Amino acid sequence: MTSPIPAEWAPHRAMWVGWPSHAELWEDDLEAAQAEVEALVRALAGPGREQVRLLVGKAEALDDADARFADVEGVTVVEGQFGDIWLRDTGPIFGKGSEAAAAFRFNGWGGKYELPFDDTVAEQIGRAAGIEPDRNDFILEGGALDHDGSGTILTTRQCLLNPNRNAGWTEAKAEEALAEALDARKVLWLGDGLLNDHTDGHVDNLARFVAPGIVAAPIAWGTKDPNADVYDATARALSAMTDVDGGPIHVLRIPSPGLVVNDDEKPVPASHMNFLIANGAVIVPSYGDETAARLACEALATVFPDREIIALPSTAILTGGGSFHCITQQEPA
Repeated sequence: MTSPIPAEWAPHRAMWVGWPSHAELWEDDLEAAQAEVEALVRALAGPGREQVRLLVGKAEALDDADARFADVEGVTVVEGQFGDIWLRDTGPIFGKGSEAAAAFRFNGWGGKYELPFDDTVAEQIGRAAGIEPDRNDFILEGGALDHDGSGTILTTRQCLLNPNRNAGWTEAKAEEALAEALDARKVLWLGDGLLNDHTDGHVDNLARFVAPGIVAAPIAWGTKDPNADVYDATARALSAMTDVDGGPIHVLRIPSPGLVVNDDEKPVPASHMNFLIANGAVIVPSYGDETAARLACEALATVFPDREIIALPSTAILTGGGSFHCITQQEPA
C-alpha cells in the first residue's frame, strides 16, 4: 500500500455486507439474523448513502435475498462463497480510492472456526470491485485494526501478538508487517479485549477512531458489566498516547450495553463499539437496553453531527459472534 488506509468516515463508493446464508450454522437464529441484516441494509441504502453489495454465500439463499431487496434502490446482490458473514475479517482492506487492496491469510480466528471458502473471500470481493488484492503472507483479520486515515493504527496485543495467529510476532515484527502491507506509520497498542470474544480481543469491539485524534471507548453500564476494568484500562492507555503527528489522543467514553448473556447465562461480547460509519449515517448495534443504546447514540452524535445516528437490534447477529462492523467492509471513494 502506497498511502495509509482511509478512515472509515471518509466517503465510500460501496459497502459490502455479508448475508446470513447457512441454515446449518445459524440454526434457529437464521431468520432473526436475516431480519437484522435486512434492517441494516435498508438503513445503509437510504438516499445519499451507500451502494450496498450484498454478498450471498450459498446458491440456495440467492432467491430469497433477491426478493427481499427487489424494492430497495442501491442494493446489488452478489453471488459468492463463504463460510460465514464476517467480511470485516475475511474480506480485503481497500486503500485510497479503492485503487488497491490488501489480502491476508485467514485461519478462523486462531483455528477456532475454520470454514470452507473463508480464505477466498478477499479475492472474491477484490475481483468484483475490479482489483486483484495484494496477498500478504501473514495472518490478519480486518477487525483487529482501526485506522485514523493518516497512518495511525489502533490494535490489541491480545489479538495481534497471539501465537495462534503469527507465532513469534513481537510488537516490532507486527509493526514492520503492517507498515509494508498497509502503510502503517504508527501503531497504538492496547491490551485485552472483551470477555469471551472468540476473536481474541478485536479492537473494533473495544475502541474506534471517530475523528482525527479522537477515539471512542466504552464506559461500564450497570453494576454487573463484566468488562468494566478492561474499559477503564483502555481509556487510561489511550489518554497517554499520541497519533502519528504527535497530537494527543482524546477519549470519548460511550456507555457499553452492560451485561448481556446467552441462553446459558454466559456473558457475550456485546459492544456498541461495533458501530458502522457509513455515508450519511452511523449504525449502532443495540442489544435490548434502549437507554444504553440511546446514550451511546447521543455520544456519537457529538462527533458525527452531519450523519444520522441509527440504533438497530443486533442480538441475533451476535449469536454468531459479532455485529454490524464485523459483517461489512467498505470500498473508499
